[in-house]
Amino acid sequence: QAVLQGIILLPPRAICIAVIVLLAWLFASVATFRHPGKGSVPLKGWRRRMIQTTLSCLTRTLFSVMGFQVKVKGKIASLQEAPIFVAAPHSSFFDAIISALAGMPSMVSRAENLSTPVIGTILSALQPVSVSRQDPDSRKNTVTEITKRALSKGQWPQVI
Repeated sequence: QAVLQGIILLPPRAICIAVIVLLAWLFASVATFRHPGKGSVPLKGWRRRMIQTTLSCLTRTLFSVMGFQVKVKGKIASLQEAPIFVAAPHSSFFDAIISALAGMPSMVSRAENLSTPVIGTILSALQPVSVSRQDPDSRKNTVTEITKRALSKGQWPQVI
């Protein structure tokens, strides 16, 4: 019975996941189209609202289609209360669930992730703090960038 359900449910779920990811890519492309700075200047106005609302909604829908049911207990800290949002262990795709529930904050990510074809565009719309593993000063630069964003008084989104 489980095999039969898997055969029946897998194709519609795969199609839904592909459609949701392509929609997220489309919205991320529109929001970052002709944006000056490419990560050095924060998204503002309609671009930031579009990224936060559409990507958060699409990510929640994506995980719902995949079968994850997440219930939030308590209140998520706002940008003014906590400019840095800590999540651990920061090593799996469950970080995306936390990001969606937190309103799509910026995150710390490997620089190589930004060059991935579809996911890289979506990730760059979230304006991550890029970490280069080849650069010996990368750790210091990352700490400096996170500190700059945390002290920006709301210009940058939360950093996870």
